[in-house]
Amino acid sequence: MLDSLSEQLSSEWERQIMLFLVAALLLMGIALGTAAHLPVPVTLLAAAVIAGWLLVFFLRERRHRSEVTSR
Repeated sequence: MLDSLSEQLSSEWERQIMLFLVAALLLMGIALGTAAHLPVPVTLLAAAVIAGWLLVFFLRERRHRSEVTSR
């Protein structure tokens, strides 16, 4: 029973991770596609925002993985 619940939660977590990564890549693609039409400072700002978003994701994921393995 617990194994089934654990697998279901793990599967849901993986779906959320994949959705987050797809959204990040989509935003990055949009930013890169519009980079030819935007001034350089705006493009750099958008790149910094996306990089920050990915850094926060990395840190949250790393913390989550360490909590799961310590249990």
